[in-house]
Amino acid sequence: MEKKTDVKKDYHKRKYRIKKDDLVQVIAGNDKGARGRVIRVMYQEDRVVVEGVNIRKRHQKARQSGRSTTQAGIVQFEAPIHISNVMLVDPKADAPTRIRYERDAEGRKVRVAKKSGEAID
Repeated sequence: MEKKTDVKKDYHKRKYRIKKDDLVQVIAGNDKGARGRVIRVMYQEDRVVVEGVNIRKRHQKARQSGRSTTQAGIVQFEAPIHISNVMLVDPKADAPTRIRYERDAEGRKVRVAKKSGEAID
């Protein structure tokens, strides 16, 4: 039986249209409609961490490691959500949009919003 935390073997082949520091909107789940910046993309797990979305609380015990001690209390943090549950926000239309790739004048590949045709990169 495989563990849930096992790394997928083809993770290095995966390419996502959503990158770090993109403004995204949640399209499914408890935080549907919420917007935030992508803090981290977890390629191996197909998940992203979005600022201010999917806030969880962890009850933490006081621990002593070496000379420093961590304080006990309730810690809030953003938990990862699946990448399929977020969409990039179009900078021109200010609405969630899908993304396509085009070549610019110099021949570089750039992301383009399908809704407005505006270049994102």
